[in-house]
Amino acid sequence: MKVVIAIDSFKGCMSSQELSISIEEGIKIVYPDALIEACEVADGGEGTLQALVNNTNGDIITCKVHDPLMGEIQAQYGILGDGKTAVIEMARSSGLPLVPIEKRNPLVTTTFGVGELISDAIAKGCREFIVGIGGSATNDAGVGMLQALGYRFLDKSGVEVGLGGGELGKIHSIDTSHALEELQSCHFLIACDVDNPMYGMRGASQIYGRQKGATEEMVLLLDENVKHFATIIEKYLGKDIAHINGTGAAGALGGGFLAFLNAQLRSGIEIVLDTIHFEEKIKNADFVITGEGKIDAQSLMGKVISGISKLTQKHKVPLIALAGHVEDDAKDAHQYGVDAIFSIMNYPMSLCDAMQKENTQKLMKQSVEEIFRLIKISKTKQPCNVV
Repeated sequence: MKVVIAIDSFKGCMSSQELSISIEEGIKIVYPDALIEACEVADGGEGTLQALVNNTNGDIITCKVHDPLMGEIQAQYGILGDGKTAVIEMARSSGLPLVPIEKRNPLVTTTFGVGELISDAIAKGCREFIVGIGGSATNDAGVGMLQALGYRFLDKSGVEVGLGGGELGKIHSIDTSHALEELQSCHFLIACDVDNPMYGMRGASQIYGRQKGATEEMVLLLDENVKHFATIIEKYLGKDIAHINGTGAAGALGGGFLAFLNAQLRSGIEIVLDTIHFEEKIKNADFVITGEGKIDAQSLMGKVISGISKLTQKHKVPLIALAGHVEDDAKDAHQYGVDAIFSIMNYPMSLCDAMQKENTQKLMKQSVEEIFRLIKISKTKQPCNVV
């Protein structure tokens, strides 16, 4: 028997790698000779860097960059085993948790650190980039990132504008002559699972600005600034990208990547599964096991389970999903290729106890053992003769 494990982390409790170990232990109790292939997976957000680095025997790189308020920090990115692909989580340098609640202000926060991470990876020979853009503290449409890469944004007097979403409205022209030459040979895949445009009622500022510290007044100003910047992009670059799905992601950083770096916006889980060659791994598998901390209707919308189920359906491989908590609406997953869904919680306990790693390890191992005992019975039991 061959089983492929591709389970997302249980946030705040166990990593994808740790869960895979417990699942394998449960299977091996019933099928000691089973061939187990474990893949660390993530949906393009938190955990993507570690998952891709581990799956490809890559390296974690630490470098000095600037946080959203331009304070110096140490941030990490990954270089995959091929030595030429960098994996960047923008939240490592420009994420909301890096800004104290009382200092959150998207008029001043910047993506400058993202550009510094890209620049460092270019200096180390990388020309392929996978960038997860979830969890941003910014609303600068990627201007800070681009400034770190050598682009200059000038006001009416020809003076370079400052940093932050509050500066976008001042931009009158774009100078690309000082941008890093190596960018011409770089390719960017952006993990983006939202369909927001750059501005408007569903745009970056209106939908996400408040959670980044914007007041109602700021939201309106930021939205106008992003709209203004979109017109400047069209004027100087000849690209009308403002209403393309995903350009509003991460404070319109998606739009900045698309306009200036010719990036491709794709589902995060699809990028991860393609990078680790997941489709090849499951072609001769008997079962695939996936899951996440909570399975609900949202699990089918661009997350790990939805991406995996598309491929298991294609290759007609049974898919089992495991979670700490299963919502009533999770039954819809059966229509999308998930053959069976199980909660590993088999007796009452508090949320605090359930989040304890040792409890999750035990419950996962026990649950998987019982599932595979049932599978073994179904494979060995002879059909009854009908008289």
